[in-house]
Amino acid sequence: MFLFDWFRSYLPLHNPIGFGAVDFLELALALLGIALVLLRARLQAAARRFAEHTGACMLVLALLPAALRLALLWRFPAPAASGADDFSYLLLADTLRHFRLANPTHSLHRFFEAVFVLQQPTYSSIFPMGQGLALALGWTLFGHPWAGVVLSVSALCALSYWMLRAWTTPGWALTGGLLAVAIYGPLNQWMNLYWGGAVSASAGCLIFGALPRLKEGWRARDAVLLGVGMGIQVLSRPYESLFVGIAAAVFLGKDGFRMPAARRAAAIAALAFLPALLLILAQNRQVTGSFTMLPNQLSRYQYGIPAAFTFQPNPEPHRALTGEQDLDYRAQAAVHDEALELGFPGRLLTRVRFYRFFFPAPLYLALPAFLLAFRQWRYLWVALAILLLALGSNLYPYFYPHYIAAAACLFLLAGVTALDRLSRVPWLAAAAPIILLLCAFQFLFWYGVHLAGNDRTLLTMARYESADFIDYGDPDGRIAVGRRLAEAPGKQLVFVRYSAGHMFHEWIRNAADPDAAPVVWAADLGADENEKLRSYYPDRTIWLVEPDARPPLLIPYGQAPSPRVE
Repeated sequence: MFLFDWFRSYLPLHNPIGFGAVDFLELALALLGIALVLLRARLQAAARRFAEHTGACMLVLALLPAALRLALLWRFPAPAASGADDFSYLLLADTLRHFRLANPTHSLHRFFEAVFVLQQPTYSSIFPMGQGLALALGWTLFGHPWAGVVLSVSALCALSYWMLRAWTTPGWALTGGLLAVAIYGPLNQWMNLYWGGAVSASAGCLIFGALPRLKEGWRARDAVLLGVGMGIQVLSRPYESLFVGIAAAVFLGKDGFRMPAARRAAAIAALAFLPALLLILAQNRQVTGSFTMLPNQLSRYQYGIPAAFTFQPNPEPHRALTGEQDLDYRAQAAVHDEALELGFPGRLLTRVRFYRFFFPAPLYLALPAFLLAFRQWRYLWVALAILLLALGSNLYPYFYPHYIAAAACLFLLAGVTALDRLSRVPWLAAAAPIILLLCAFQFLFWYGVHLAGNDRTLLTMARYESADFIDYGDPDGRIAVGRRLAEAPGKQLVFVRYSAGHMFHEWIRNAADPDAAPVVWAADLGADENEKLRSYYPDRTIWLVEPDARPPLLIPYGQAPSPRVE
């Protein structure tokens, strides 16, 4: 209520000087701007001294996004998993935290069919394990998988500064690290979903931070970091790793193949990368039964999803699909066909808007100055590396920012380099601090709205928030259903009955070991079939949930009406 009451209390004529809320906001911003101008020299000197201390900067940048997000927990708690992607990643994390790569097929697995989950030959997520490892780590250390999300974002912000130290001055590196907090921190979807993004982005920091350091001296430490970064990247985004590897090879150039020291560094990097490769092969073997078949490849063969590349035909499912799986298959096939109709240039053009994810709006004013840095090959290489990732991802019909998360630090580098070059132009030198100030105001304004705004303020303002993402309540009603089940004594079995018009909101989510879980979610297959699962779980309380009711209806199974015929 604070922000709403504060605005209301400062309506014109309700205070001695007749100011309204906008007047007070403008006055506060003006005072802040004047203070910053007056203290600019001292602040810059202090920031430069602090920026020289790598360890201290990385610690602060790691703690800052976590602290800012945790301060919002009173209004925006840890995100509730919602949808097939979240559920599949959480299944992967649950599997890994029990030191398994796959789970045995359940004898009644037909009740547990879900999107992005394999049931045969093993019960497993279809996703690569990078994000799952982060979730499993947070789950193990702090008792909740979202802790792994927070840790990965903290690592990204700290490593962004470390990466930039290899490319620019300590002051600009610290500026880039603070921009990372504002862009990828508390209000970003990478902090507020279980899909991931920050793990791959952290890998990109290790890779693109190690490359210039390697060129300077071919040290073993930097080679190890390069190999570890490539390993994390391939564990997170295997396909995009191909283009990251090509970009890295181009940066190292012929020296990476001819000099003895360079060859030693390459061998060390390969050894550091080897554990990730072995993990991938082991996961393939455990999940699919083949060292060379990825889980998502088997899912594409069995269920027809995920969608094929644009140069491939739509896959045909090789097993019977549930209604929800069929809906998802047809939707992904339609997206594939639409992508083909757009053509390669058309897809590239329509995805330009997604790059707003990586830049605060005021920073767009500075970006043209990045062209001034192209006289140096390594900055031209940055633009080419981003272009290579954009072109590579354009071969897939879908696009989300986390597909090219490895380039997140390169976008930061482009931004701070543009600001640096802008500050060197005499008649534009004052523009750089103004742009940075506007970026800070933009972040602080929206963070303040989320921190202090009441429900009415958030509902009114949310429509104007262009690039942030944070959990606005519980539109699917999952939290209330989950709380009721958690409060019920003993173990629960919940049959999920979708309506004929059900669209995409997956509710069937189970643990790595469903039999040991407090709650088992199962598809409603009809009274006769359901009796088999009820007999299998004789000690569980039986419920029926209808997710498409508003609000979702959770009732004891014995009180459930017969399914409606539509």
